[in-house]
Amino acid sequence: MANNTNSLASTISTTPYRYSKEVLRAAVGAIFFLPGLIFASWASRIATIQQSLNLSDTALGAILFSIPVGLMLSLPFAGWMISKVGSRKLAIAALILYSVALIGLGAAPNIPLLIACMVAYGFASNSANIAVNTQAVATEKMYNRPILASFHGLWSLAGFAGAGIGTFMIASNILPVQHFTVIAILVIIGLLISVRYLLDDHTPADDSPMFVLPDRSLIKLGIIAFCSLICEGAMFDWSVIYFKKVVHAQNAWMAAGYTCAMGTMALGRFVADGFAHRFGVKRTLQVSGILTASGIFIAILFPYLLPAMVGFLLVGAGVSSVVPMVYSLAGRSTTMSPGMALAAVSTIGFVGFLVGPPVIGFLSGAFNLRIALILVMVMGCSVAAISTKIKF
Repeated sequence: MANNTNSLASTISTTPYRYSKEVLRAAVGAIFFLPGLIFASWASRIATIQQSLNLSDTALGAILFSIPVGLMLSLPFAGWMISKVGSRKLAIAALILYSVALIGLGAAPNIPLLIACMVAYGFASNSANIAVNTQAVATEKMYNRPILASFHGLWSLAGFAGAGIGTFMIASNILPVQHFTVIAILVIIGLLISVRYLLDDHTPADDSPMFVLPDRSLIKLGIIAFCSLICEGAMFDWSVIYFKKVVHAQNAWMAAGYTCAMGTMALGRFVADGFAHRFGVKRTLQVSGILTASGIFIAILFPYLLPAMVGFLLVGAGVSSVVPMVYSLAGRSTTMSPGMALAAVSTIGFVGFLVGPPVIGFLSGAFNLRIALILVMVMGCSVAAISTKIKF
């Protein structure tokens, strides 16, 4: 089995590719942009769907948990499917399912169907995530330098584009199902254009099991991702609330922290590759952890508009490169195929994204939100500390 997995791990590097590496990079960039557009489109219409189905905040929160259920169901499946059919075919299937599930979310007339579509949406989302990151790892090997973070930067840019389209659709009173159908059509067109240029990494002789326990190095990478995704989840779920309840920002400025964090997260992903190429991945992860911890420390210590904005800018910059760098390292595993390794690291990391925001909510209820966000500072310090000890 060891020889088989080692062979599979090297397949991406040896698979013939008839186009240039620049063409491959553009195609992989496109399939990173497309799921980002889907994610942002759904996020922009959650409130509309909540209103159309008369859901309370509590009911919506419970129903939204269906998406993580789908994500968790996909984790062992996606890595195994890549080992069987390759990341190219999985990316095609996952992005098509992702698009169909998005339309279903807009069309669902009742709660049971909405839940079913959310599970499918979550399943497709993470399957696409693992598939496109496997393609990105293959592309990075052709360049012999870090480029993975720039792909994640395109995902973030798609988030801004999707949010802008969503704002226009809402202002134009366009129904979610119509909005989502337009997005799905755009995604399918983009997929049809780019798919022929993706790398075919299918290995017909592979007999990998559906689930393999990751080795110690992958577990450490997963823990780094776990810590960083807790911080990232906190920015998604608690930044607006922090500026509202702690900073006491005016309505026009309540989203300032979120905007600052998302902006530097996107920008950071485009500069992280160059930094990692010059100073190394270990140093990049260490600096990322320090930036995250320092940023939230400033925001907690000085809960006023300008210093809090500066703090959230630093947090966004800090978390921007961690997951791309960790995925890049996982894709170089010599004990597991890239797809299986990415699935293993994603499993550990996603737990942080899932449990982090609720834990912060519990700590906020027991103490207050400023104290609760100390967890983010601890996680940032942990990223820096664990990165120092890991060997890669």
